[in-house]
Amino acid sequence: MKWADVLEIAIALEEAHPEADNVNLRFTDLHAWVCALPDFNDDPAKSNEKILEAIQMAWIDERD
Repeated sequence: MKWADVLEIAIALEEAHPEADNVNLRFTDLHAWVCALPDFNDDPAKSNEKILEAIQMAWIDERD
């Protein structure tokens, strides 16, 4: 997975952290969790607030 795979990342995060409060989530935590996903293989430095916000929104939608 790469940073652009927002929906795929959101699904993987829901599977890895189903108990997480994904609405009130710090982007530093979100960044660390994405980088820790087993299938994630992109440069951690390539993320930004816009990408992390898109992942968070997709994760919230995925849970609903």
